[in-house]
Amino acid sequence: MVMTDQNGQHSAQRSSTRRAETLIRPSAPIVPSGSIAGRSLMAVVAIMTYLAALTAGCVLLIAAAASDWGSQVSREVTIQVRPVEGHDIETEIGKAVVAARATDGITDVQVYTREETERMLVPWLGEGLDMSDLPIPRLIVVKIASGALPDLASLRKTLADSVVGASLDDHRFWIARLAAMAQAMVLAGLAVLILMIVATALSVVFATRGAMAGNKDVVEVLHFVGAHDSFIANEFQHHFLWLGLKGGLIGGGAAVLTFIGAHLLSTRFTATAAGDQVEALFGSFNMDWRGYAAIVASVVLIAVITGVTSRMTVHRVLSGQV
Repeated sequence: MVMTDQNGQHSAQRSSTRRAETLIRPSAPIVPSGSIAGRSLMAVVAIMTYLAALTAGCVLLIAAAASDWGSQVSREVTIQVRPVEGHDIETEIGKAVVAARATDGITDVQVYTREETERMLVPWLGEGLDMSDLPIPRLIVVKIASGALPDLASLRKTLADSVVGASLDDHRFWIARLAAMAQAMVLAGLAVLILMIVATALSVVFATRGAMAGNKDVVEVLHFVGAHDSFIANEFQHHFLWLGLKGGLIGGGAAVLTFIGAHLLSTRFTATAAGDQVEALFGSFNMDWRGYAAIVASVVLIAVITGVTSRMTVHRVLSGQV
């Protein structure tokens, strides 16, 4: 009989708690949606999401550009013929072309004229410089057939023996540097994203504690009428999750517009020396679906972190751990 009474009391208490929570939820939000602290936090979340999306997008762009550049460079080698006094450079270039074409696995040999070589130096030496008296080496680009493994050591020896001032560059050093640069950019991007996530979480912690301090009386009344800590934590989580989602959408949308604007701006400098160098390093700023997926993932991640951090902070405050 005693057990029946106790069960009845517990059942009545749970029923009362559910009724109290149901009545409180629509009529008295714990955290005002239009508070100054809420708007400030939404601005912080928008900025953090914007920076995170920019970081993720730039990392993908640089990695893709480095991969494309590396794949192009690995399919070709360069013969450099330096002018040597007493030797006709055009004759030496002809010898180098014959030696390259005689090597198995070579599909094409392209000789750069002196004018083309001078244009390649403009980004470094500047416009309007008279290069007619400079001993500028001539370049020969040798393209390798797909899947072929030409004997570059033999070609290098042939050039050294029969062509004065010639040298062969297989670009292995530059390919290694490109791979190292891409890896460094990925690691740097991940480090920046982690710092932004930590900064966002700390901002949410302070905002949640401030909101709880400003609504201390409401929280105490909720406890008095039987509301559980999980109910209060859910209210804060829903509020900050929605706030983080709105801020994330603002920041993510701004990042998308930034990349679109950068792509449109880069098209205006196409076929210029500066534009070619920027495109070689960063591409055309035209992101594929992976870049936009990274921006969406950044928005979702920041929103989830905002909601989860708020819930954990509420539980810690109510349990007296902080």
